[in-house]
Amino acid sequence: MEQKNKNGKDIAILIGCIILLLLGCLAFFSARWYITEFGDTGFDSILYTLFSEMNGTDSAVIMDFMVTALLPALVAFVVLTLLFWAKRGNGDRLYPFTKKRARVLSMVLSLVMLGSAAMTVDLPSYIAYMSQQSTIYQAEYVDPLKAKITFPEEKRNLIYIYLESMENSYMSQEVGGALDHNTMPELTALVQDEENINFSHTDGIGGFYNMTGASWTIGAMVAHTSGIPLKVPIGVDRNEYGQDSFLPGVNSMTNVLADAGYYQTLMVGSDANFGGRKPYFEQHGLNRTFDIFTAREVGIVPPGYFVFWGMEDMHLFDFAKQELTKIAEQEEPFAFTMLTVDTHRTNGYVCKKCIGLWGEQYENVISCSSKQVDDFIRWIKQQDFYENTTIIIAGDHVTMDEGYIERNVADDYERTVYNCFMNTAIDTKYDKNRQFVAADMFPTTLAAIGCEIEGERLGLGTNLFSGKPTLVEEMGLEAFDGELLKTSDYYTKNFFFD
Repeated sequence: MEQKNKNGKDIAILIGCIILLLLGCLAFFSARWYITEFGDTGFDSILYTLFSEMNGTDSAVIMDFMVTALLPALVAFVVLTLLFWAKRGNGDRLYPFTKKRARVLSMVLSLVMLGSAAMTVDLPSYIAYMSQQSTIYQAEYVDPLKAKITFPEEKRNLIYIYLESMENSYMSQEVGGALDHNTMPELTALVQDEENINFSHTDGIGGFYNMTGASWTIGAMVAHTSGIPLKVPIGVDRNEYGQDSFLPGVNSMTNVLADAGYYQTLMVGSDANFGGRKPYFEQHGLNRTFDIFTAREVGIVPPGYFVFWGMEDMHLFDFAKQELTKIAEQEEPFAFTMLTVDTHRTNGYVCKKCIGLWGEQYENVISCSSKQVDDFIRWIKQQDFYENTTIIIAGDHVTMDEGYIERNVADDYERTVYNCFMNTAIDTKYDKNRQFVAADMFPTTLAAIGCEIEGERLGLGTNLFSGKPTLVEEMGLEAFDGELLKTSDYYTKNFFFD
């Protein structure tokens, strides 16, 4: 009986060592893959990805993970398992490890790999911040539905164009970029036009910084429209997050515009459910969503069509023209939001309109996107509704194509996100040498369509037209981000749960 218990204990320890080794291998290679492919987007983005549905993910991303991370992890696991525990036919160990030494070495190596993975994604820093309690929301947050927002007598339409991963690095050094050539001349010309406004971190062309909780698309869209980061509170079950109830306690720009009588739509070229985009907008006052599936239904693309993340931007812009024409015929003012996708990592998607001007595929895709956006803007300007329509073009976040950045952008270059405000209701002299983030786009957008905001703040954002200092300007970016990284019972209680 004693021998039987001993054998059972040995088997349990062996299984535990094998499981720990498998986890170590998976964590080590997965962390390296994530950072290599996406860069340092913050542990919040990793956590959100783990909690989100993966429907609509580009199959190339999944395949890349399987080949670059999963396969090496499994190979390493098999090799190490054989090294520590394999036996010959006669019962002798294949390699000269005693049972005790094999266990110790296996556990040590597993812990080293887990530790390395944690350091790679900066988990210790994340845990250190999460062990602290922030009071930034109690001190600084302004609820949009409790703030006094006055719309102009004649409400202006709004077209908000999110450009996937569009940062100012892609411009030439001569105009404020990081390259020796300009891959986005049309977008550069738009912000150089004196009739348009570019809020900048310099006295030239520039933009806003990535902020904690907004370094990936849905996080950025939440920040742009709600003035807060997107976080996953500790202890929340995966099934509680995203689809059925997406930040139900948050009052966003979509809520504000809905209360003001706007007809609001969102258009993406991928699966709108990916990352929770459709639930977020529809649960906060959006009227209708268009995506790859609705594009198939109306004949923009054939049935079953799917490339990259859904359909190319050239089809998206055709779809946008078609729907905008219909929407503009309605009596109520409209807010039309769209998100491009061709410039998504890695290397972007080459469509039929792309021309090989540059040596890097990603730069050719960026140039193609710049041209298509400009063509779309020219079309809008020819429409009757343009006179009373404000257009905002903004990147969602800086690119996650870490390989491209490492090859082409100097380490000391200050990367910022592109923005351009067109046909705004007001002008400003406070557009240069600003320190700001995506959260500031929320009140600034409402001001651009003529709204007066008492106190000039909504969410954690500041109306940039006003010249009032942003929280980043008051606190510094590092301190501001640090507060967002901390645990906030206020966030969990007031935003995450209704």
